Parts: sequence; structure tokens; C-alpha cells
Amino acid sequence: MIRSTLLLAAALTALPLASAYAQKAGEVTVVLGEDLDLVEPCMATRSNIGRVILQNVNETLTQYDVKGGKGVLPRLAESWTDQGNGTWRFNLRKGVKFSNGTAFDANDVKHSVERMLSDKITCESSRYFGDTKLSLNVVDDNTIDVTATPPQPILPLLMSIVTIVPAETPLAFVRDPIGTGPYKLTQWNQGQNITLEARSDYWGQAPAVKKATYVFRSDPAVAAAMVTKGEADLAPSISAADATDAKSDISYLNSETLYLRIDSAVAPINDKRVREALNLAIDRGAFIGSLLPKGTVEAAAIVPPTTLGWNPNVKPFPFDPERAKKLLAAAKADGVPVDTKLYLIGRSNLFPGVVEVVEAIQQQLQDVGFNVEVQMLEVAQIEQIYSKPFKEGRPPQMLVVQHDNSRGDPVFSMFFKYDSKGRQSGISDPKADELIAKATAATGPERAKLWSDLIAYVHDDVVADVLLFHMVNFARVGKRIAFTPTIATNSQLELADITFK
Repeated sequence: MIRSTLLLAAALTALPLASAYAQKAGEVTVVLGEDLDLVEPCMATRSNIGRVILQNVNETLTQYDVKGGKGVLPRLAESWTDQGNGTWRFNLRKGVKFSNGTAFDANDVKHSVERMLSDKITCESSRYFGDTKLSLNVVDDNTIDVTATPPQPILPLLMSIVTIVPAETPLAFVRDPIGTGPYKLTQWNQGQNITLEARSDYWGQAPAVKKATYVFRSDPAVAAAMVTKGEADLAPSISAADATDAKSDISYLNSETLYLRIDSAVAPINDKRVREALNLAIDRGAFIGSLLPKGTVEAAAIVPPTTLGWNPNVKPFPFDPERAKKLLAAAKADGVPVDTKLYLIGRSNLFPGVVEVVEAIQQQLQDVGFNVEVQMLEVAQIEQIYSKPFKEGRPPQMLVVQHDNSRGDPVFSMFFKYDSKGRQSGISDPKADELIAKATAATGPERAKLWSDLIAYVHDDVVADVLLFHMVNFARVGKRIAFTPTIATNSQLELADITFK
């Protein structure tokens, strides 16, 4: 009762603020559940940043087609050819300008790639390239050669995550991103709102939306209510409980996989039996249709089933609390400190209902004998413990996080999640490293088989993490607009996809 009263009070407090965003012709208001801590283009692969600026403010050379299934499409590069020996030649679009009025050319591409990979700035996009080294040669203003060492057969696909910035952009995070996209950032009041306005000199087709204001509401019920009242046009992520209007609410399988990233270097999680017990203790099926919406899929891999190399023979761990207890008892008998407190750390506002999901996981783990404490952190705090270098003397941690891969190939996941050198890897396993290296360099059926073998190995043999669910989202779409969510909407929300009725 107290919780319900508090939620109602929060909703009533927030709604008058929302009325300031009156809807005008050509303008939209989008309600997001998670604030932006940065607007840095090279961090746009992080979902809270990418859903605002990726392809809206800052574009990429190529773009993966998540709507039509046509693979890699041109964006700032009109075409590309394999020159052999790991070199790809990209032919750039002419007549493109940045939002500051300067012309786009090959030197901007060279700087953007080298900036992303520089050790003077920690760009999230760089993690997807693993051990691949890139060298760039400007052929002329509209042509650039990119050489990957070792050769990277899907380099054009990888370039779909490299956001392009002007050559004069410093090697430091920026607050005023300059891009070639259809919009420019005109206002950012951190924690309150952010505004994008359409550019009159954009190289491509002019979007229907001329101005977009993003506001942040942590309570999905408030976000849904704002759309219903006409105070906002789109809430791309509301809870299943709030998705009660068949005319405005759309469910969609997104590309996020929810999992527990566990640190296998720290006792007691360094014991495989303990990692198996963690998996067996969770009743995944009990979440679906209750705390998580129907249509949610139990996960056996960190990538969604539409990904190359998907292995149908790998099954999610069953719910078997009795076996989990036996594994813990056997580990304890061998001196493993299974009574050590484990920290279950969630990301606030990661998705609607995340707190309830984390607390339910905690209870199920405690039921088989684990000692678990829950902590909820903001996205910037999570990043400090999610990525390497990990702190010495850290306690055993299990991070409740989501991983997005909407691009169809495991290369966007496997190195930085499972390689010994991977920035967010919780394991160090020579065989996994070898499989990742071979798969990354392979093509055709061999590539698919190697990824399939790796999926099975890290799940069945290593038990690298606690894979939970491939997630389903609900969006509420207002009466004024037409918008259809895609598998990538949670991490990339292109305003150009919104039209007015």
C-alpha cells in the first residue's frame, strides 16, 4: 500500500511538469526511462546514448538493415570493395556537411576511427574490434582505404558502429556533438531534457520530425500516462502491466539479452560448481508472464536467435534447486567459501520492473543457500565495475545487465564478453580465446560453425555467466504519429522513422 501511494504521488508530481511539452506541428516529445550521462558520439553503442544520437546526430559509414533484412546498407559510404590482404576501400558520399557547416571528407573518417581506438579516450565502440588493428590511408577526399590486421572479412559491417565526427574533434569527451546526421543537438539539461532540431542542410531526405524533445521519467507508468494524455508522443519502453491499450501499445522482441555477468576470477564464483548452482537456482519460466511479459524468451546465448551461428542444441539451464544445493555442498566440502556474500548489482531503470526482477533473483538464489545482497546503481556507476581494469580486492559480484546485438553476427559480442582480453569478460579461457580468433577471421559456413561451437563451449563447458532472457519491450505510440519499433529500438531510435498521421 505504501509503495502504491508513493508511485501515485510520483506520477502526480511529474505530470504537471510534462504539460510544458505541448505538442506542435512537426514536433515530438519522447519519454525515456533512463537519463543520458554523456552525449559523446563514440559512446553511442551504449543504449541510453545511442537511442538519442546514433544516426540522428552522428552517422556511420554503413548501417545494418534491421527492418528489411538486406544486410549492410550504405550511409556515409556509398559503396565499398575488398582490395585483398585485409584492405577495404570505402567510396564516400559527396556533398555532405557537418552540423557546424564544414564539409565531410576522408580525413574526418580517418580521425574518427583513430580517435575511437586511441588510448587517450575510452570509447565504448572500440571494444567491438577486439584485437583487430586498423590502419587508414586517405586516397582522396572521397576515398579511404581501411586495413584490418588480422584481415576482417566483415569490416563493412563493423564500420556500422563507428560514429563519424569532424577531424578537429579533440581526444576528449564532448558535450556538443557535431555530426552529419539529420539533426543537431540544441539543448541538453542533464537529468531533465534534451532537444534535437532538424537541419535544413542535411544531405539526405528531410525527416518529418522537425524538433524532438526527450524527457526522462523513471516510472514507466508515468511515461505511458504522458502519451495517453497527449503530453508526449512516444514512450519506447513501458512495462507489460501498463501496456493495456491495444490501439497504442506495441510489443516487440528487442535485441537485448538479460544476463548476470559473473566474475570467475573471484571466490567462490571461480568454482564451476558454484556457477552451475547459480544457473540451476533460477526459475526462468516463473518470470515470463509475471514480472516479464509473455513473449520473453529464455536465453542460452548472449546473442538473440536471429544471429549467425545460433546453436539450437544449447538449452537454457533447467530450474533444479536440489541439484544446486548438492553442488554447493560438494564445493563447500572441498573448501570453497560458498557462504561468502555475493553482490547482485543491478542498473537502475535498465528496463521497466528491473528492481522487482533483481529482488526475485536474489530470493531464488538465497533459497538454495547463497548469501546475496542487492545493490542498484546508475549507469555511470555500473560502467566503473562492468569494464576492465577490474579493481584489485573486489568482492564477488554479479552484474544484472543487458547486452545488445542487433547486427546479426556474434563478432559484436564475443571478444569483449568472453575473450581473456575482452573489456567486459569475466572469464579467461584459452580455448574460448582460440575459438573467438578463428571465428572472427572465418567466412561462410566455417564462420557460422565456429560461432556455434563457441556458444556451446562457454555455456556448457565454461559456464561463463548466468544467461537469463531475450527481452521483449512494449512501446506506447501516440495518436499523432506513426512509428513501428524494431529489434534495435532500445539502442537506436531513428527520428526519421517517425511520421505524422
